Amino acid sequence: MNQMGLSNSTQNNEAQQPTKQLFILSGQSNMAGRGGVDKHKHWDGVVPLPCSPDISKIHRLDAHLRWEVAHEPLHHDIDTKKTCGVGPGLAFANAIKESVGVIGLVPCAVGGTAIKEWARGKHLYENMVKRAKEAAAQGSGGEIKALLWYQGESDTSSEHDVDCYKENMERLIHNVREDLGLPSLPVIQVAVSSGDSKYIEKIRDIQKGIEVPNVVCVDAKGLQLKEDNLHLTTQAQVQLGQMLAQAYLAHFCGP
Repeated sequence: MNQMGLSNSTQNNEAQQPTKQLFILSGQSNMAGRGGVDKHKHWDGVVPLPCSPDISKIHRLDAHLRWEVAHEPLHHDIDTKKTCGVGPGLAFANAIKESVGVIGLVPCAVGGTAIKEWARGKHLYENMVKRAKEAAAQGSGGEIKALLWYQGESDTSSEHDVDCYKENMERLIHNVREDLGLPSLPVIQVAVSSGDSKYIEKIRDIQKGIEVPNVVCVDAKGLQLKEDNLHLTTQAQVQLGQMLAQAYLAHFCGP
């Protein structure tokens, strides 16, 4: 059966499926995924085993707010101005599915975006909230379990951006929780491993030092970067997805 058939089957049987456990994937290019994308902006199509589709357990909300079987690249119709490749989302989902059940991934990341572009009222923020609400309302419904956030590279270039980052990030967390009606929504933030060397360590320190309840940080430092020294390789994205899974299971997936 082809991908379209799988998608139609998923939609037709929506009412018979158990409630999805929903995860918002947001931030910029390393969340959207550039694994396997070469300097000519071509994705090599290589999908590692940990990123394999799971027809029955892992679904994705597409750009038209329809559920389909999740497959790489997860953000191909969301981050449309760049070529998407492998990101951390499917590796994350495959690593937690036996513990949480049916998963709905809600991709929202867009490459090259600064934290100020994710402010309430801005298109990126409002679209993320809209997609999350729609994901929770469709079919048999869904429960939003966490926001996975990987962003900050675009804020490493100026002192002004650094000075505003902590306040902007904490406000984003507050706003998302308020607008989704989930005051304790878990947030797993990734500390960046690339960006402008002038301020990257300051951004990393802020990310690792966020002291907001139900927010944990996973550090991407040390994961392999591509030749551009900005984006994670395919294997590094697999590792990151598994690190995010470990963080979720350890901190937010109780017995």
